Amino acid sequence: MEKVIHPANSRGTANYGWLNANYSFSFANFFNPDKVQFGLLRVLNDDYVKAGMGFGTHPHENMEIISIPLKGEIKHKDSMDHTAIIEAGEVQVMSAGTGVEHSEFNSSKEELNMLQIWILPEKNGLEPRYDQKDFSALMQSNELINVVAPKADQSENSLYINQQAYLYLGDFQAGKKIDHTLKSENNGVYVFLIEGNADVEGTTLKKRDAAGIWNTSKISLEFKIPSKVLLIEVPMN
Repeated sequence: MEKVIHPANSRGTANYGWLNANYSFSFANFFNPDKVQFGLLRVLNDDYVKAGMGFGTHPHENMEIISIPLKGEIKHKDSMDHTAIIEAGEVQVMSAGTGVEHSEFNSSKEELNMLQIWILPEKNGLEPRYDQKDFSALMQSNELINVVAPKADQSENSLYINQQAYLYLGDFQAGKKIDHTLKSENNGVYVFLIEGNADVEGTTLKKRDAAGIWNTSKISLEFKIPSKVLLIEVPMN
C-alpha cells in the first residue's frame, strides 16, 4: 500500500471577491509539481460562490466533469441546450468530449459551496453529454452511495462517465467502521473528508483533509465523529 496525505491547509487558494476557491491540485495560478493530479483525477476544487455570482460562459473539451453542490444551488446553461438547477443532494456530470461551452451561477440568495471534479476520459473526441440526479433520498446514514460509475458498470442509481472511475458519497455516525474494496488493482482511491474526523489506514483526517491510496485492494475507514466523505476511485495510469 502506498499513500499520500494532502492536508486541507496545503491546498492552493484564491480569493476573487465573488469566489473563494480551494485547489487540491494545480489549477489556475496555483502550481505545485507534487500536486498535479492523482492518477487520472486532475481537478478537485472546493469553491464558495457569492449569491448571484458565478462562472460566465467558457469552453471545455476532453474532460469528464462532476459537480457536487454541498450548500446552495447551481444554475447551469450549456451549448447542448441544457438549462438546469442543481441543488445540494444532487450530482451533475458533463462529458466535454469534442467541446462544450457552459456557464454556472449561484442562483440562490445564500452562498454556494460546490465541489468540482475533473477526470481524464478513456478516449478523446467523444460526443458531449449531460446528466444530473438527486441522491438525497438514498443518502442513508452509515452507507457509501455510488453516485458515478463507468457506463458498463453502473449501479441501479449511479450516473455514468467515460472512464473506469467511481465516486461515492457517505454520511456516517461516530464510531462507524467501513471497508472499501477497489474495483481494479490498477485503481487508487482519493479520500476527501468533507466534514468530520476519520482514521484512514492509520492517518487521521479532519475537515477537507485528503488521502490518496494505491497499490492495495482495500481500504478501511473509521469515523470518530459524525462525518461526510467523498471517495474518488480512479485508474492510476
